[in-house]
Amino acid sequence: MKALLQKLTASTAGFSALALRVPVGIIFIAHGAQKFIMALLAGSAEFFGGLFILLGLLTRPAAMALALTMVVAIFSVHFANGLFMSNNGYEFGLALLAASVSLAFSGAGKLALDNIL
Repeated sequence: MKALLQKLTASTAGFSALALRVPVGIIFIAHGAQKFIMALLAGSAEFFGGLFILLGLLTRPAAMALALTMVVAIFSVHFANGLFMSNNGYEFGLALLAASVSLAFSGAGKLALDNIL
């Protein structure tokens, strides 16, 4: 179990991942908090996934969960409206999907709780 945890938390990304983790984490936390009442599953995935990304705690699994959440949101809510946010399109969800996938590949980087585990 410890070996699996070490594989999940290992990262050679340096400080660059922090520049991605902080704004993406804040955005997911804010959007997740908004949705807690209406859509409990998506809201809690976004809120807690965003919190974990912000803290750099279990970053890869959190990023994978958020990427899946964004895929579902894009195709179930936004895709029919086209790309642009002005029409409630999938532009923002796609950007968050890309950021989540990037963090799933790179890991948390140097300044993260993952490095303490």
